[in-house]
Amino acid sequence: MSDLIRDRQPASMFRYFEQISAIPRGSGNEKAVSDYLCRFAEDKGLEYHQDALYNVIIKKPGSAGAEQKPAVMLQGHLDMVCEKNGDCLHDFEHDGLRLIVKDGFLSAEGTTLGGDNGIAVAMMMALLADDTLIHPPLECVFTVQEEVGLVGASSLDGSLLSARTMINLDSEEEGIATVSCAGGLRMQFDRQAKWQSGIGKSGLLIKISGLPGGHSGMDIDKGRTNANQLMGRVLASLPEPFDIADIKGGNKDNAIPREAEALLAFDSEDAKKQAEHFLDAMLADLREEISAAEPAFALKWESALLPERLLDRDTAVALVRLLYLAPNGVLSRNIKQGGFVVTSSNLGVVRMTESGVQVVISPRSSSASLQAEIKQRLSLLGQLFGFTVSCNGEYPGWNYAECSPIRDCFVSSYRALFGQELKLEAIHAGLECGLFQAKLPGLDAIAIGPTILDCHTPQERLDLASCERTWLLVTDVLNRMAEK
Repeated sequence: MSDLIRDRQPASMFRYFEQISAIPRGSGNEKAVSDYLCRFAEDKGLEYHQDALYNVIIKKPGSAGAEQKPAVMLQGHLDMVCEKNGDCLHDFEHDGLRLIVKDGFLSAEGTTLGGDNGIAVAMMMALLADDTLIHPPLECVFTVQEEVGLVGASSLDGSLLSARTMINLDSEEEGIATVSCAGGLRMQFDRQAKWQSGIGKSGLLIKISGLPGGHSGMDIDKGRTNANQLMGRVLASLPEPFDIADIKGGNKDNAIPREAEALLAFDSEDAKKQAEHFLDAMLADLREEISAAEPAFALKWESALLPERLLDRDTAVALVRLLYLAPNGVLSRNIKQGGFVVTSSNLGVVRMTESGVQVVISPRSSSASLQAEIKQRLSLLGQLFGFTVSCNGEYPGWNYAECSPIRDCFVSSYRALFGQELKLEAIHAGLECGLFQAKLPGLDAIAIGPTILDCHTPQERLDLASCERTWLLVTDVLNRMAEK
């Protein structure tokens, strides 16, 4: 890839974005892009550190006259959410992205773009490479496995950093600075099956598709239909008894699932036909409920061959009940502060395993007590239906600071550059700022970034003009901090 993104400034930022887009970098597969950053630092003669998880820190001295100024940390993550359309053959483990520029937006053919958070990586590289800029000492931090629970940031050695001012570049709407965020965790529900034979049974494959999906934090307040929860409703409503031969929906716990499918086994052809008649009637209701807001929604079914083994009936019933009853979507809001989302839950993944079935749910909350409450509620629900519940990737929220010099600097810079007021908001998505505040006492943080639409979906697209303006804002803020 080279020079696909033309006539945009700084050219180096967009060139670096193209280069990292050629490197597979799903969560847990960041070694290649991490090594690429280390080679970049060596080529530029910059101090760097790479840890065992492949987090990278690259440091650059302050520009002339600003060498003794306090260091500023810029931070983003290397990994991306790997989602693709059902008919896309892209291999995220080995293939680079196929980038497309159209109408001022950058996207990828059939897959997520990785603008979240590849644009932060490219911007930091451009800052590190440009010796004409005025800035204080920079500590650029590139973390890994952010999309699966902020794993890299959790393990990073804070003693390697001297900065007490942080600019996180993982916000996704230009003109809005994030000043607080929710905490979260990943909850996994596993149940072992007692397999039974599928011989002599009739198979029916049910598919849900066409839902928009989205980010389980940023888009959870939009009321989008969750394919896994809807599948739970469909299966729980079927009047005929059935067994489950296979079930799958969603790929990531932090993405609202767009598609789900279940392969069911009925005792006879007549029982299967009765189920199909019921699905006909149910589809009419679902279209009326869903299609006005999500017009591409589809519920389809067809006869299908069955595998040799099926889930036992008890496990199938327990799974359907968990999918149907698990809390999903917005659970509480802060009415006094404009109604922003405080607590939510996303029923992100359901799949078969070698030993049985697995469900993954992602709860979030900016309130520590409510986070503990939803964690307890989900644990009790899973245990009630015979699932083993495990939790990982838990991370703290980031509280609003009454006094923030970096926030004030961004507000002043934005007003001077664009003649408008920078909006400040708390978001429901998880950012790494809370983890860095815990490591670096007194850390003053803000999160900004260019506009990225439909994040975590194959429709993800990056506003190129917004990237240019975000570059102007960041470099102006660094200039001001160097001259203070």
